[in-house]
Amino acid sequence: MGRAPGLSVRLKLTLSYAGFLMLAGILLIAAVGLFLLRNGELARNEAGAMQATPGTTFVKGFAPTAAGAMAFLLVFGLLGGWILAGRMLAPLNRITDATRTATTGSLSHRIRLPGRKDEFRELADAFDTMLARLEAHVAEQRRFAANASHELRTPLAISKSLLDVARTDPHHDTGELIDRLRTVNTRAIDLTEALLLVSRAEQRSFTRERVDLSLLAEEATETLLPLAEKHGVTLETRGDITPTTGSQALLLQLTTNLVHNAIIHNLPDRGTVRVTTRARPGSALLTVENTGEQLAPELIPTLTEPFRRGTERVHTDHAGVGLGLAIVKTITQAHDGTLTLTPRPEGGMHISVELPSTPPAQHKGPGQT
Repeated sequence: MGRAPGLSVRLKLTLSYAGFLMLAGILLIAAVGLFLLRNGELARNEAGAMQATPGTTFVKGFAPTAAGAMAFLLVFGLLGGWILAGRMLAPLNRITDATRTATTGSLSHRIRLPGRKDEFRELADAFDTMLARLEAHVAEQRRFAANASHELRTPLAISKSLLDVARTDPHHDTGELIDRLRTVNTRAIDLTEALLLVSRAEQRSFTRERVDLSLLAEEATETLLPLAEKHGVTLETRGDITPTTGSQALLLQLTTNLVHNAIIHNLPDRGTVRVTTRARPGSALLTVENTGEQLAPELIPTLTEPFRRGTERVHTDHAGVGLGLAIVKTITQAHDGTLTLTPRPEGGMHISVELPSTPPAQHKGPGQT
């Protein structure tokens, strides 16, 4: 944004300091002069003389001294104000330099302003926190782009290989090639749709409406019941009405991803998945708990990163596209919620999603809209 040049803040503060100092000096000299004039008038009335009293003469002699004092205050105010303003604005200059450094793309720089807490230190600390979050976000986006490129390149490379085989070997089983191409193409479509879903959730380009998490939990478990039966997993759903506000489609995707993840990453047989919804004061809570293998605590934070899976589960038949919990995290953040992953001591994981609740609808009387 182009702006016309103006006075610097330091010069404005200098003039302000000098102005207040001059005003204080004028008031002080005026008070002293008034006091002297009053005392001289009283002395003249008591003496009954018409000529000027010593007090009056002193007042006349005080004027040049007052003018000299005002000149000194002006010079002292300007010089002292300039020095004080420079010292006061030194932290702001450091913040400005850090901002210019950040605009060049260097997000690793930190202000780290020393000293006790004040307004400038709070601003510097907030700026450092913002830079740290931006740096982490940019790094995450770069990893996401690199991983997405790798994941998308894999099905395309397989498709190219299959097509090359079909072209060089016309006697090859066409049905087998078509089935494999269909599988690879389906995976590429699923991955692309997942990437679009992540982008849509991050941009928060959705309409908010009243949503009941308990109904979404029931719908997700009913949809995934055949998959659970196939894996020998028991689904348990309970909870009261749990209202919140958001996109019903995105929150259903969130719930489905959590239940699907809990079914797939479970015990080989006789596993359990418990889905619970509960309304709290000011929040709506959805929890999904499953049995399964024991997970290392250091592995938990990485599970919500795009294309990150447990090392033991990468090559399973149901590894998915690697965006299940990443989508859950993105949708939760887009709804101003909190996602918490906790490993269970006996194996498996406890995942909770806490969203802002919806206040109950007020009853409207006749004629109210």
